[in-house]
Amino acid sequence: MEHVIGQPQSDTQNGTIAPQSTAPVISDGSQATFMQDVIEASRSVPVLVDFWAEWCGPCKQLAPVLEKVVTAARGKVRLVKIDIEANRALVGQLAQVGLPLQSIPLVAAFWKGQILDLFQGALPESEIKKFVENILKSSGGGILPATEQLREADVALETEMPARAAELYSSVIGEEPENPRAWAGLIRAMLALDDEDAAVAALADVPAKITDSPEVTGARAALDLKKEGRKAAEEMESIHARLAANPEDSEARCELATALNAAGKREEAANELLHIIKVDRNWKEGAAKQQLLRFFEAWGNEDPATAVSRRRLSSMLFS
Repeated sequence: MEHVIGQPQSDTQNGTIAPQSTAPVISDGSQATFMQDVIEASRSVPVLVDFWAEWCGPCKQLAPVLEKVVTAARGKVRLVKIDIEANRALVGQLAQVGLPLQSIPLVAAFWKGQILDLFQGALPESEIKKFVENILKSSGGGILPATEQLREADVALETEMPARAAELYSSVIGEEPENPRAWAGLIRAMLALDDEDAAVAALADVPAKITDSPEVTGARAALDLKKEGRKAAEEMESIHARLAANPEDSEARCELATALNAAGKREEAANELLHIIKVDRNWKEGAAKQQLLRFFEAWGNEDPATAVSRRRLSSMLFS
């Protein structure tokens, strides 16, 4: 939605818009400063306006989360906080152009002197990040710095540069200590560097609030499978001998799958387990299927090996 609020004020001496470069990222605003702090500032950078009141509990809940996200944006957006009780005349003026200020907290994003978007209520941090990301995309401001670093880290990990990936994931954690994607990436980078001790230490440092997130759960599964795979790899000669003697030795085949997974041979590892399931899907109360599901969790849903193997598993189970 877009509403024109006003025109930029000019510098009284030279008739130009006052520079915004020295403005603080987070500030308290008022009716007297609204044109300068919000309308004029939004000509060069998106400005979020947080409308709040002392008596509003959800406002107090939202404020620190909103400030955290804005701070992490490193100047790509600004935040101006307006107390609606202390600025009733301003609130009345804004209500006339459509801002639903009868219900707070309300956060409105201004860009080029207009309201670009808004949200109401104390949203969780993840939703506020999405809101800010969308504002940045709409204003041509790119993406949040942490998001950019995560993308770069993911590419580094995928292109076999785990040390660089670990550096980038650690940088994001420094700014966003409860970012599950960054923690999971750091654990996986340590595994790619064959440093299990560092991976274990990173897992132990994951904040309790995000230990059960899908990203961290998947990284934990990858770490556990790495340990199991290392043990199985030490017995590889024995495993092959057992299979040569009895190709239907499901125990040996399951151990081989675990070793292959640890070696990065994902499709081959899945093939061994799918063979067991095809022969006897109830072997050891479905142990082969459970191990394959652990592989999927560790690999992630976006991995090509997961997609291919999951389709084959579904075909076997539902045929």
